Amino acid sequence: MPRFAANLTMMFNEAPFLERFDQAAAAGFKAVEFLFPYDFPAEQLQDALKRNQLQLVLHNLPAGDWAAGERGIACHPDRVQEFRDGVGRALAYATALGVKQLNCLAGIQPPGVADADARRTLVDNLKFAAPKLQVAGIKLLIEPINTFDIPGFFLNRTRQALDIIRDTGSDNIFVQYDIYHMQRMEGELAKTIEKNLSSIAHLQLADNPGRNEPGTGEINYAFLFAFLDRIGYKGWIGCEYKPATTTAAGLGWVAPYLK
Repeated sequence: MPRFAANLTMMFNEAPFLERFDQAAAAGFKAVEFLFPYDFPAEQLQDALKRNQLQLVLHNLPAGDWAAGERGIACHPDRVQEFRDGVGRALAYATALGVKQLNCLAGIQPPGVADADARRTLVDNLKFAAPKLQVAGIKLLIEPINTFDIPGFFLNRTRQALDIIRDTGSDNIFVQYDIYHMQRMEGELAKTIEKNLSSIAHLQLADNPGRNEPGTGEINYAFLFAFLDRIGYKGWIGCEYKPATTTAAGLGWVAPYLK
């Protein structure tokens, strides 16, 4: 049976962020994820999780100035120290909140930076972060993201992610496979997941087009969920979608899995 985590950045977004924990629990979720914890003291987030008996399964490393359009800095050669400082900050939060997976957003390739330099910077930053997370019992993830939604995003295909992981030489870096992003970039969802199952530590979902809840678009999620069970996927599936109307109105697809 698939295990679903509510993505609080995108779900229940009619409410202030700290109230979304209560709403996720009331809807039947046992786990949550979100982009970043850094706007809140760890103690506040601890209380929200404990009060609702929720597990936090994932958040991201600091990713630059999100409000200004930055989507990660791990491939930016001029911001290596900022990235390294962010690893320490993320570890402090993850340790306090019991998180066992941290996602690294590669970022948009900076203008004037060659592919090889961006790639080298990303690999070196991952080499720095992976052993520090491993000591804390935390997996480091990297996520390919489609270049329609985020033009210029450096990491955008499964094979590219696997090659980068190989070149780090680390056994503590895994793929965060977002079904929506990979449907847009490459398709062949089921076979790609099956072929690379040992390298995939976390899944996320949304339907396409629109990035709304399953059942609103072209992806056959009933097939995929059964397929994931059949091939033995044991991780969480983060529900990182934009509700087509309200979150509550769009939860029918997940209700059978939350019983």
